[in-house]
Amino acid sequence: MNDASHRSHAATVQQKLRTQRRANGMHPVQIWVPDTRRPEFAEECRRQARNVAAHAAREREVMDWVESVSDVTGWNA
Repeated sequence: MNDASHRSHAATVQQKLRTQRRANGMHPVQIWVPDTRRPEFAEECRRQARNVAAHAAREREVMDWVESVSDVTGWNA
């Protein structure tokens, strides 16, 4: 299979999958996320971790409240 026919076949297979998923009620969504390869990413992770650690008591208070008002009836873990 040459390169052009391979691309054509791959596009056909991809379109078939998309059609099947749409028929099953699915909808494609594109999301943008931070690029973990960028040098700034690791520093931003550290900054956020320090921020959370500095406010651990408040975080526990908030999470306790979230758990107290959450209704998970019927959910399976």
